[in-house]
Amino acid sequence: MITTIITIVVFFIILSILVFVHELGHYTVARLIGVHVEEFGFGLPPRIWGKKIGKTIYSINWLPIGGFVKLSGEDDDPPSAKASAGKGSSKQTLSQYFWARSKTERVAILLAGVTMNFLLAVGITTYLLTQGVYETTGQVHIERVVAGSPAAAAGIKQNDIITRVTYSPLGVSGETKSVIVPSDLVTFTHAHEGESITFTIVRNSSTFPVSLVPRKTFPAGEGPMGVAVSDLEFKTYPLSRAPWVAVKQNVARAGDMFTGIWGLIVKVAQLKPVGADVAGPIGIAQVTGQAVKFGFRAVLEFMSLLSLNLAVLNVLPIPALDGGRVLFVFLEKILGRKIAPAFERSTHQIGMLILLALVVLISIHDILRLAQGG
Repeated sequence: MITTIITIVVFFIILSILVFVHELGHYTVARLIGVHVEEFGFGLPPRIWGKKIGKTIYSINWLPIGGFVKLSGEDDDPPSAKASAGKGSSKQTLSQYFWARSKTERVAILLAGVTMNFLLAVGITTYLLTQGVYETTGQVHIERVVAGSPAAAAGIKQNDIITRVTYSPLGVSGETKSVIVPSDLVTFTHAHEGESITFTIVRNSSTFPVSLVPRKTFPAGEGPMGVAVSDLEFKTYPLSRAPWVAVKQNVARAGDMFTGIWGLIVKVAQLKPVGADVAGPIGIAQVTGQAVKFGFRAVLEFMSLLSLNLAVLNVLPIPALDGGRVLFVFLEKILGRKIAPAFERSTHQIGMLILLALVVLISIHDILRLAQGG
C-alpha cells in the first residue's frame, strides 16, 4: 500500500515537472518577445482554481494530463482582432497579440516547450553522466573468476579482457571468433565443452594466449569456464564534457523515438496490434513504480526519457500539438495568407479529441495487460 502511494506521488511529481517546464518555455519566450499571456494553466479545463497576478491568470485544471499557455490573439482572425483592439491602437499595443508577431517569432514561441523538455532531458542526463554510468565498451571483461574453475587453473584473472577465442582440433586451423559481447563467449564455450580452446587475453596493455578446456558438468551459475563476464564499464564524465555527451545521447534517443512512433503509425494504419511496449498514463505509472524500486537515479533516468519523449511527440505535425500549430504557420508561409482561424481552431479541437480517445484506448490496453499479469 505504501509503495503504491509513493508510486502515485512520484508519478504526479514527474508529470507536474514535465508539464511545468514545457509550459514555462512557451510562457517565457512569449513574454520575452512581448506577447501577452492571458492564462498559464496546469492540466486541461475545466478549471479547479485560478488566480490573476498582473494581467495573467495562473490556473489548476481538472484533467492532469497536460497544460497550456493561452496567448492573446492566438486563435483570433487578424482583421477582426485589429478592429476589437481599436482603430487608435498603437503599434506597441498590437504587438502584444500573437497574430501580430512575425512567423519566426510565432514558431519560436510554439517550439519553446519542446526545446525546454529537450533541455531538461539533457540536463538530467548530464547530471547522471557526472555521477557515473554503465556503458557498453565493445569488449568482454572478466568480472569474477571462480576458485578451482578451468579459468582459474589457466591463470585468467579479474579485469582481463577477452578479444578472441579459437578452437583448433589436433593443431589444425579451426574456428576463430572475435569476442565483442558476452553472448559470443558463452555460445562458443558451450559449443566446445570438453575441448581445448584458446583465448586472446589483454591484461595491462599486454596481449597473450591462454588455453583451457571448458568443463561439461559444472555447478549452477558457474558455467563451463567458471567466470562472470560483462561488456559494461562504469564511467564518470567530467562536467566539461558531460553536456556534449548528453546532447549526443539524447539526439540519438530522439531518433530512435521518431522511428518507433513511425512504426506505430504504420501498424495503426494497417490495423495491426501495437504491441505491449506502447503505454498510456497507467502503464507509465507502472514503470514509475519499477523505477522507484531501483532508487533515485533510476527515477531521474526515467524522467529524462519521459521529457525527451514529450518533446518528440509534441514536435510532430499533428493537430492540437505544438508541431501541428507550427505546421499551420508554414502553410501560411506557403499560401501567402493566414489560414482561417475558425478552421485551424476546429482542426486542433478535433485533433485533441482524437488524442484523448487514443489515451483512453491505450489506458484500457494497460488495464487489460495488468489484469493478465503483464
